[in-house]
Amino acid sequence: MTTLDSVILEATDVASTEKFLADAFGLAEQVRVRESAAASNGFRGFTLSLTVAQPSTVTSLFDSAVANGATVIKPVTKSLWGYGGTLQAPDGTIWKIATSAKKDTGPATRAIDSVVLLLGCDDVAASKKFYVDHGLTVGKSFGRKYVEFEGGGQVKLGLYARKALAKDAGVPMEGDGSHRITLAADGSSFTDPDGFQWESN
Repeated sequence: MTTLDSVILEATDVASTEKFLADAFGLAEQVRVRESAAASNGFRGFTLSLTVAQPSTVTSLFDSAVANGATVIKPVTKSLWGYGGTLQAPDGTIWKIATSAKKDTGPATRAIDSVVLLLGCDDVAASKKFYVDHGLTVGKSFGRKYVEFEGGGQVKLGLYARKALAKDAGVPMEGDGSHRITLAADGSSFTDPDGFQWESN
């Protein structure tokens, strides 16, 4: 079975992007960086999410990201599903930090429970079939709207309709050029129907 071991962000300034990831979130293994000057305009078709245990952790990571140069897209707020907010890192990556908990149950921490990559798809059903054919196992599926895959990698993978993903992120759905991300896995190299590239570790 293919597992998503890490994602590689492609940035014009590798050192500053690595510094942001380390200082804002404490990430090193799940998200790596390499240099790229490929043109990329507007929405890149994906978001990265950090899911955590409680609201105070959301606030801690969110404030840390802003202090390190991120731009707020959606301020941290309570909602029916929990507590969270969305921001854009200096390299252009959109990050969502969230918890399903509505109250703190312990001291504030910076512990991240999981890193989740959501890919925006033109046709979720077609992309789902493509990934199943490439050895991924579906964990949850909601018709043509959303798919979540099982897997033992360091990054969880989900598929979302591109328009809905952009709306959830709080940005226009239009965009072209490079996705500025590569998915690193234990399987073979391939490109999915939406142009996201996978490469073997």
